[in-house]
Amino acid sequence: MRRRRHPRCPAALAVSRLAVAGALATAFATALASALASALVPQRLDAQPSIDAILQHAQATYAHVTTTRATFQQLITSEMTGTSAASHGELVQQRPNLLAVTFVEPAGDRIVADGSFLWVYVPSATPGQVIKSPLGANGTAAIDFVQQFVEAPREHFTVSGGAADTSLGHHAHVLSLVPKDGGSAIASAKVWVDDDDGVVRQFETVDGTGSTRHVRLTTVTFNVSVPRSTFAYTPPHGVKVIDRQTMSGGAGS
Repeated sequence: MRRRRHPRCPAALAVSRLAVAGALATAFATALASALASALVPQRLDAQPSIDAILQHAQATYAHVTTTRATFQQLITSEMTGTSAASHGELVQQRPNLLAVTFVEPAGDRIVADGSFLWVYVPSATPGQVIKSPLGANGTAAIDFVQQFVEAPREHFTVSGGAADTSLGHHAHVLSLVPKDGGSAIASAKVWVDDDDGVVRQFETVDGTGSTRHVRLTTVTFNVSVPRSTFAYTPPHGVKVIDRQTMSGGAGS
């Protein structure tokens, strides 16, 4: 004997359809997220990539970066005096205009961009004062070389090179850069772009006096949670504030 099917009540049918729709939506969202994640992971560079391929590799890595936390080693060499100074510490950045550099050695030195001003406090070199400068339209790009490089390399620089390098324990390619803007603070630069993940592992800049700044990023983490207080700065008590904005207006501080 054939069993009669009883129609579901409208409410039960609606719940059933909603459950199916929800399951489909979840499955679609999961698949879409997976596809997007795969698309955002930079592919490893070929053995002999072109300059444009190296640039695109780095740009793909940094395209979705909002915050960066890194530890670094720095060596500054002065051609004029023949002296050099080594330092290391941690930098934290939040795009577009927040930056905090805290030196472990020399201890006490700090550089902070709070969104409106750049504060440079280096008692190891100039004790008793902090320099306060307004941030330009490009935010921290003027002081953060990596940001300037990855955002518009061809716009800012004439790019050459592309030689392979393994000196950092990573397979990388090295690009040589010359600023197109004659008023740039640097005369030339080099960047080491990791073959695997597109991270700039090291860079070197040379200024107009011939001084060389060599920076190696020993650890790099992207898109970490950063408290806003990280980028707050209050000059230490008794320290003189040298206000560049006031000075450029013709008044002393």
